[in-house]
Amino acid sequence: MNNLDLISMSYRNLMRRKTRAILTVLGVVIGTASIVVMLSLGLAMDKAMKESLSGMGSLNVIQVYSSYQWYSEGSQQTTQQARLDEEAVAAFKRIPGVQAVMAEKHSYMKIVSGRMVAGVSIIGIDPEVMDDFDFKVETGRLLLNSDKNAIVFGKMVAFNFYNPRARGDQGMMRMYFRGDPNEPQPEPPVDLLSGKLMISTDHNYGEPRRSNPDPDYNPPEPHEAKGVGILEQSNNEKDYNAYMNLKALEEIIKEDQRATGQRPSRNGQEDQYSSIRVKARDINQVESIQQQIKDMGYQTSSLSDILESMQKQSRTIMAILGAIGAVSLLVAAIGIANTMMMSIYERTKEIGIIKVLGADISDIQKLFLLEAAMIGLGGGIIGLALSYLTSFGLNKGYAHFAGQFSPGGVNAMSIIPPQLAIAAVVFATLIGVISGYLPARRAMNLSALEAIRNE
Repeated sequence: MNNLDLISMSYRNLMRRKTRAILTVLGVVIGTASIVVMLSLGLAMDKAMKESLSGMGSLNVIQVYSSYQWYSEGSQQTTQQARLDEEAVAAFKRIPGVQAVMAEKHSYMKIVSGRMVAGVSIIGIDPEVMDDFDFKVETGRLLLNSDKNAIVFGKMVAFNFYNPRARGDQGMMRMYFRGDPNEPQPEPPVDLLSGKLMISTDHNYGEPRRSNPDPDYNPPEPHEAKGVGILEQSNNEKDYNAYMNLKALEEIIKEDQRATGQRPSRNGQEDQYSSIRVKARDINQVESIQQQIKDMGYQTSSLSDILESMQKQSRTIMAILGAIGAVSLLVAAIGIANTMMMSIYERTKEIGIIKVLGADISDIQKLFLLEAAMIGLGGGIIGLALSYLTSFGLNKGYAHFAGQFSPGGVNAMSIIPPQLAIAAVVFATLIGVISGYLPARRAMNLSALEAIRNE
């Protein structure tokens, strides 16, 4: 018999007992749908975790901090600091796989625009690497090497300004954060790209004068600055910071220290950076680069650390969910085996006649394997369709629920990628073939004479 004859006979045999075939297929449908839906929940959870972390910043970026190490020499203990300086920057750039290195110096300053005042964290950076670290402007431009007192502001900095002499103005910031993001956003109280700005390391600058000021404190003179750009919103990573040319910020800090009579630190802290960011070319290289930096004596952190931990939890949850779905498919496999075995008992005489007519023994095995495969394939396809329908319903219901109570939008609750869909159908078909293997072997080994005599 050729393959077309085998397929035709297998289909006719299944249709001879439709009710039993349909019930067996239904078991595969439930099993396939269960395992696909369960895995889709785990995949959606994993994707939501990645999107949540990527919203907090780049997964390729490693934050490096200074650290101290203690050494014992006889009865004496000495400390050695891993310094964040130009030598550290050069060393990080030499690590294979590093795309860019950005040194940072942090300073908290008061910024005054007219009568409006805000305390802002100003970060000094190298303008040349802003593109590498995903700085994107919504209005204006990024920093240039030639900029002296130019500032690029995060999206939310303008909402931190208030009039210290009129408390009602402070309500603008509170109203913005409590508002619905779907509603039109209020205008910020200041325009940071037009008009003159004054910045100072004096934390009392711009505030009403105190009744009893400290007579020993000589506040530094404020510095004139200019806003040149507003960054795109970045889910809080850069939204509340302002950025200056690193050299310009260092000059302002030194100038204010001289004006207030502060002496340089003995351990040379003023020559060090607050932190250094290292960006890997590929996310798969982050762990290796991070370990090399740790081996140099520095402390490091990255979102990839959190991602790895979350992915372990996600894989565990997916394994549990997949195992729950697999139980249903195992029950379906037993149902297929039972159906095929009953079919052999009912068709024993038919098998004997086929053998007497000269059919090849392997064709008999193929016949029953094809019947089992058809049950698995049909159940897998229908089960996949049911999975997509269930996934659509879950996502629709979750979006409706979360849309009412979550101001930040929602992610899909269930995701069925093409790879999972194809794998589910193939796996269901394979389960059918495996379940039908022993019954097919039994049919193949039946004695032709005994089969003919069977009533």
